Amino acid sequence: MVYQLELKQEAKQDIIDDFLWYESKNEGLGARFVREAEIVIQYVAQYPLHFQIKYKNYREALLKDFPYLVIFEVFQQKVVVYSVFPARDNPAKKLK
Repeated sequence: MVYQLELKQEAKQDIIDDFLWYESKNEGLGARFVREAEIVIQYVAQYPLHFQIKYKNYREALLKDFPYLVIFEVFQQKVVVYSVFPARDNPAKKLK
């Protein structure tokens, strides 16, 4: 099944903010973060049911080299990404 991907503005802003933070720590690290986030988001778009439901209808995908979660939902043939969330933060803030 082919899923349509919707990346909410909040998730896009998360990626931009995280890119800037990592880039300020080490040049090139922000770009690495963005590449990994894009890879995980594309995997989520192809195989969203691979990830189990964690809370209500929300699913989480963990980035490999960075402590971040991609928070998303699946609606019929659509995957909606809400947040790219730092896993070390307060879990109550996952969905802004």
